[in-house]
Amino acid sequence: MVRQARAEQTRAAILRAAADVFDQFGYQTTSLGDIIAKAAVTKGALYFHFGSKAELAQAVVDMQHVSWMKIAEWAAAPGTRALNAMIKLSHALATQMINDPVIRGGIRLTLERGSLEHDGRTPYLDWIAMTAEFLNRAVEERDVEPTIDTAGVAHFIVGSFTGLQVLAQVLEERPKLNDTVAQMWRVLLPGLVPAPKLQDLLELAEETRANFIVQPAS
Repeated sequence: MVRQARAEQTRAAILRAAADVFDQFGYQTTSLGDIIAKAAVTKGALYFHFGSKAELAQAVVDMQHVSWMKIAEWAAAPGTRALNAMIKLSHALATQMINDPVIRGGIRLTLERGSLEHDGRTPYLDWIAMTAEFLNRAVEERDVEPTIDTAGVAHFIVGSFTGLQVLAQVLEERPKLNDTVAQMWRVLLPGLVPAPKLQDLLELAEETRANFIVQPAS
């Protein structure tokens, strides 16, 4: 049991180190030597867990995807209205991107699709489908206008968030990502929400932003 626990700790350390290095330098520039140095493990330890750089990159992406799905489950806890869940999810993801190297590394690898053994579109397609489901629920709850194209808007929201996080990386403004996401909702909500509910939902969006800046998600 002790040996198994130690092996799991080593694997986790390699994954986090790889994600951090991939995030900083990208797949092509990163070498296994860089990851070994960052993780402070031996070459043998790395190859015990991962057979190649491509396998390691895919493991980082898979881990990032699982983490995001867990965040989505948390945001959509029973009793949470769908639009509220979407806003909470966006800020939780932004906070994870600020604090978690696995999330950042997984995203960069997904954008560099050639580094993946499998189709890098899958996490984004899942995210778009989940957002469309939230929007359909929000229509049923009368928080979103019934006339909107939920599939199209879901695609737009995911694209907007993705663009914001890429821009935050390029401009070295990741610590401000929650503020930028809040601005995104201030722009989007007037086009989605029935006028009588707009002010309340804008206030809810602002409260959500404040909560994540004061108390980031773990």
